[in-house]
Amino acid sequence: MEFDAVFYAQLEKLKDEGNYRIFAELERICGAFPVAKSHVEDSPDEVTVWCSNDYLGMGQNPKVRQTMKDVIDSCGVGAGGTRNISGTNHHHVQLEHELADLHGKESALVFTSGYVSNWASLSTLGSRLPDAVILSDELNHASMIEGIRHSRAQKVIWKHNDPEDLERKLAALPANTSKIVAFESVYSMDGDICPMQEIVEVAEKYGAMTYLDEVHAVGLYGPRGGGISEREGLADRITLIEGTLGKAYGCVGGYVAGSAALCDFLRSFSSGFIFTTALPPAVAAAATVSIRHLKESNAERMAQRRQVKLLRDLLDQRGIPHLPNPSHIIPVMIKDPTKCRMLSDILMQDYGIYVQPINYPTVPKGTERLRFTPSPLHTDADIMNLVDALTVLWRQCALAHAVA
Repeated sequence: MEFDAVFYAQLEKLKDEGNYRIFAELERICGAFPVAKSHVEDSPDEVTVWCSNDYLGMGQNPKVRQTMKDVIDSCGVGAGGTRNISGTNHHHVQLEHELADLHGKESALVFTSGYVSNWASLSTLGSRLPDAVILSDELNHASMIEGIRHSRAQKVIWKHNDPEDLERKLAALPANTSKIVAFESVYSMDGDICPMQEIVEVAEKYGAMTYLDEVHAVGLYGPRGGGISEREGLADRITLIEGTLGKAYGCVGGYVAGSAALCDFLRSFSSGFIFTTALPPAVAAAATVSIRHLKESNAERMAQRRQVKLLRDLLDQRGIPHLPNPSHIIPVMIKDPTKCRMLSDILMQDYGIYVQPINYPTVPKGTERLRFTPSPLHTDADIMNLVDALTVLWRQCALAHAVA
């Protein structure tokens, strides 16, 4: 078989459908976020990044940066091994203590990414709990879907953010099954927030474990950045809280927090934890400082919310349609993959504005969008420049305006 021919045929199909992905080659400028150097042909030398998951700019925070540099000087670069074999550094342990405290849990366990923490934890729970059934919100992230698939446990899909449908599905299961209700707090593409209390109450009624993905909420919501579960006073009723260090905390890595027994169980049985090199100690130390800072400082969260509101208000004034939601994520709906790619290219080339088009399979066909994430470091002038550019392009491309 000519394997490259098979690969190229499928890639060409992606291109024909308008869903082929092109990566923008950027170079972050320390201290200048959201500005980045661009190595993209036909774009300005510097662009303003509008789709970063470094939601609060903590990847640029002076304390976080200095900590990472200091620990590189004291510990070196890599961890030197898996957590089991020489790779558990004092900074990993400190980070896990900080995360357990963040969520009011007995323990926490750090993974190499948020994707891995979901995949590894759900696959381990589903495969090792007796007669496990995982009830998954239909819009859960790919990492959760992969973990469930890998577990080979029975899977039940419930309607997105619908506690009544969840209850119907739970009620239909045998009483002696190990039930795991898996859902997210903030959904990254639509920016909607789950009805957490209702979901928790339904799960408790049927003796189900609750598995909550807070990756797009930690650092951003709650008085100390513990996420929606902290904001709603529900963290103590959630069995397992999963989060990331790579978004609002500005570093890299994922984690879970829960009871001491649960975390020790995952530490002991999860292949995704056992057989991979540990995070560099400098990353763990920087993340610890970032978490501590956002536990005490509300300034970044308040400034972000102001900029999110300003962008929404200006989009409304210009009639540019965006999904209404109560989060920091602003999806501007294009609903056509080719136009979505075209708008992204024009914004980059003509205006120095970088926003990645979001097409299938990340979102369903017909719901293509540009996903904007204003940060505290986007100025009012940045926001006005973006809205002015979108206004011009909306007219040029004959896109539908929002109905007042």
